[in-house]
Amino acid sequence: MKTRKFLAATTAAMIGAAGLAACGGGDEGSDGDVAMTFWHNSTTGPGKEYWESTVADFEAANPGVTIDIQSIQNEQMDGKLQTALNSGDAPDIFMARGGGKLADVVAAGQVKDLTGEIADDVRADVPETAFSAFTIDDKVYGMPMAILPGGMYYTESLFDQAGVAEIPTTVDELVDVTDTLDAAGIQPIALGGKDAWPAAHWYYFFALRECPQDVFESADDLDFSHECWTKAGEDLEAFAETEPFNDGFLTTSAQGSAGSSAGLLANYQAGMELMGAWNIGVTADLTPDKEPLPDLRWFPFPEVEGGEGDPAALMGGVDGFSCSEQAPDECVDFLNFAMSQENQEGYATAFHTVPANTAAQGVVEDPALVSVLEAYNEAPYVALWLDSALGQNVGNALNAAIVEMLAGDGDAASIVTALDDAAAKG
Repeated sequence: MKTRKFLAATTAAMIGAAGLAACGGGDEGSDGDVAMTFWHNSTTGPGKEYWESTVADFEAANPGVTIDIQSIQNEQMDGKLQTALNSGDAPDIFMARGGGKLADVVAAGQVKDLTGEIADDVRADVPETAFSAFTIDDKVYGMPMAILPGGMYYTESLFDQAGVAEIPTTVDELVDVTDTLDAAGIQPIALGGKDAWPAAHWYYFFALRECPQDVFESADDLDFSHECWTKAGEDLEAFAETEPFNDGFLTTSAQGSAGSSAGLLANYQAGMELMGAWNIGVTADLTPDKEPLPDLRWFPFPEVEGGEGDPAALMGGVDGFSCSEQAPDECVDFLNFAMSQENQEGYATAFHTVPANTAAQGVVEDPALVSVLEAYNEAPYVALWLDSALGQNVGNALNAAIVEMLAGDGDAASIVTALDDAAAKG
C-alpha cells in the first residue's frame, strides 16, 4: 500500500497529559440522539480550551449530538490509540498523523473513507496537497488541521548574548554556532532524547540533505541500500561528537515541563532546538507567563557538504483527524465544521500555528511562523517525517536505533541494519 508525500505549509502545537475513558462507536439512543468520543493531544491552555469551545459550538448547532472529549498526552497518543483500535473500542474522532501509520490503520479496516464527504468549501480552501498525507490508494482517510515543517528554533537574545552574528546555513557553520554558545556558558541545543523521536529528527534531516529526492521520497518502499542512509548516520555521529546537546539529553523528555527540551528553550536554558512547527505553541505553554517567546525565531536545517539532497527541501508532518470505521455520519460533519475558515482561524490563534485552510492563514503574524511559510513557499518539496512515512513498526525500529547510536551502543551501519531487519519482518 503506497502513501503519498505532502507539500504544504502549516504547523500545530503538540502538548500533552491526561487520562483515558471508555470510548467507541457512535452510541445512538432510541430517541435518535448521537454520542461520540473525541481524542486529541492538547491538554492544557488555549489549545484545550479551543477544542472545548469548538465542540460546544458544534453541539449547539446540532441538537441531539454530544461529544465526550478526552485529552491524551502526546507521547501516549499513538500507543493508546493503537490499543483502542485493536480492541474494537476506538474513539469516533481521533488524532491521525498520516503516512504509513495511517496506512496500517486503513489496511486493518479501522478508519472511515472521507473521500466523497469533504465539504465543498473545505475542498476549495484546503489545497489538495494538504490532504496527501491522509491519502491512501487515492482515497482520503483524514482531515488535515495543520502541516508541520521542521527546522531549527532559536532565541535571538541568547544568540546576541553569545555574539552569534550570522544564522548558520551549513552544518560546519552550525558547529561554529554551538561552539560559540558553549563558550558563552549557554547549552547550545536542547534535545529530548528520552522520547526518541526528537533525537531521530536529527537523523531524518541529515538523510534529507544526503539523499537524492527520489530516494528519500521512496523510503516507504523500504529499500535502504543507497549509501545516503549510512552517510546520514555518519553525519549525525560526527555532529554528536562535538557535544552540542544539553547535559543529560538522553534522559530529557521532549515536552510538558520546564526541564523538557522545549522547556529549556522556553526558559532560555538552551539556545536552539530542532523541532516541528508546533514548537511555538509548546514553548508558549512552558514560559512563566504562558505567552509565546517574543524573540523565538526559525531557520531551516543547514546544508550538508557533498549531500545529494536539495538544501531548500523541508520535512515535516501533518496533524489531522480521522473517523473510526464505526463512527456515525456526525463524525464527518464535525471534521468539516472544524475545517471552516472561522474555526481554522481560531485553531491558528489557539495553537500559535498556520492552519491548513489557506483562507484562514491571514491570522498568522508570529515571526517564526512567517519564516516557516517563506521557506515553504520556496521549498522544492516537503517530505513526511520518516517514522510516519515508514509506518509504526519500521519507524519505531529506526527511532530506537538512532537513540542507541547516540548512547554509544551502535553506529551508522547499525541504523541501516535495524531498518532492514524491521522491513523484513513486515
